[in-house]
Amino acid sequence: MRDKVAHVDLRVAERAAGQHGVISARQMRELGIDRDAVSRRVAAGRLFRVHRGVYAVGHPRLSQEGEWMAAVLAGGDRAVLSHAGAAALWKLLKPIAGPVDVSTPARSGRAKRSGVRLHRVVSLRAEHCVRYRGIPVTTPARTVDDLRGAVSERLRRRAMRQAELRGFPLGDSQPRVRTRSELEDDFLRLCRRSRLPSPEVNVKIGKWEVDFLWRGARLVVETDSYAYHRGSVAFRDDHARDLDLRQRGLDVVRISERQLNGEPVRVAAVVKGALVRLSAS
Repeated sequence: MRDKVAHVDLRVAERAAGQHGVISARQMRELGIDRDAVSRRVAAGRLFRVHRGVYAVGHPRLSQEGEWMAAVLAGGDRAVLSHAGAAALWKLLKPIAGPVDVSTPARSGRAKRSGVRLHRVVSLRAEHCVRYRGIPVTTPARTVDDLRGAVSERLRRRAMRQAELRGFPLGDSQPRVRTRSELEDDFLRLCRRSRLPSPEVNVKIGKWEVDFLWRGARLVVETDSYAYHRGSVAFRDDHARDLDLRQRGLDVVRISERQLNGEPVRVAAVVKGALVRLSAS
């Protein structure tokens, strides 16, 4: 009898090992462990309840992947990690505190679970779901689409950019991101809010690619973040670029990330003044 119990416990441990340390009560029933046997293992400290019907095996401390997997198991047979949790698993966003988002195509079924935000999505199809790092999850394209309205537009665009950088297809319905950074996105939003003429974005001029160009006014605006413009090499490159652009008859305005975020009204006034001055000359 003892050997049989040990054999079953080994199978439970093996199953949980492939699921980041967690297992569901349904999966344990398939291995021959009924409700009473689960309760005995909980009392003995071999199983630890994570959600109703979902248990950690061996110890209660779960990795981030373990928490995601436990939430998926709590969602039922066809549940998948989705929304912000899926974005974090694909490394499109950093993990966001709060309930784990799980989607299921089922119209009814599981009751609410503490720590799990269950989305019943009739449109969720098999082609929208894959298994990544052992966790059922929505595809990157479906994940980015689900983020619309679930997170800020700024975070959604960050996820889109990361998906593109990682080579994940977003589908024809997803607009391509023209900019290369959130700082450039912020500057374009400032232009719209301030009713500035729309610039061309990421334009090749000679051997340089400039952030923003107003061709008629021959004005270039470069947005500089500390991460990409610190150090002596960046300093020399920036000055070489500015000198070359000025030799081509272009005016260059450099705007730092701190100025854009801390003094947006002043930044808009400087750009507007330069456009008026250069267009009149």
